[in-house]
Amino acid sequence: MQGEVGFNLISIPTFLLRRYDLYRLIPSRFVEDEDSVLSPISDNNNHLKDLFEIDNATNQRLLAESNRLSGIGVDELVFGIPNFRVINAPFTYPRPEGSRFNGPNRGAWYCSFELDTALAEVIFHKTVEYEEINFFQDSVRYQLYLSDFSCEFHDLRQVENREKYLDPKSYVDSQLLASQLLEQGSLGVIYPSVRKSDGTNLACFRPALVGDVRKTDRFEFTWVGNRDPKILKY
Repeated sequence: MQGEVGFNLISIPTFLLRRYDLYRLIPSRFVEDEDSVLSPISDNNNHLKDLFEIDNATNQRLLAESNRLSGIGVDELVFGIPNFRVINAPFTYPRPEGSRFNGPNRGAWYCSFELDTALAEVIFHKTVEYEEINFFQDSVRYQLYLSDFSCEFHDLRQVENREKYLDPKSYVDSQLLASQLLEQGSLGVIYPSVRKSDGTNLACFRPALVGDVRKTDRFEFTWVGNRDPKILKY
């Protein structure tokens, strides 16, 4: 049946992706072995425990793991494997405005075929934040995770009229497309990066398909007065 965004699943070909080492960067403050962001505002361990209880009451990942989120059910999340919380988190903590191929109620696992593409994606979004406040004096650290995939995804690289789904300034059409694909059982979307020429990204819709997630390098991005940060791997 023709969808509201002008594509049906037949017109978007699928691609059997069998690839190791796709790249995803997440802020180091969300990494499990980092100190909690609540630690600096706690007076002692008992106070920190109370803060954790307050935070957990509205923790979306924990709500999803107890089947109390509308966007994703507990049956779709993963448990008992290395880094399962890292896998579940992006599906249960979508941005309020959504991202390119997900809305505000359900996230996706975004990753890149190339490290340079993953770096470019992070730099773009952080730079937008600093532009909004006109402040380019900051340093942030990110943890790099690798993941493997072996399944079929819908492939926008093979679609000629794909420009509106790759709009550099709007997610409206791409979110509508993702909603349709998800409803009809799609596993995710492979698409050309908007932020890195010749780069390729994957938005995986299903937590169970994100395989063998593991940490590798860490990166520090430092802005010193302009839009182009210095990048340090440590």
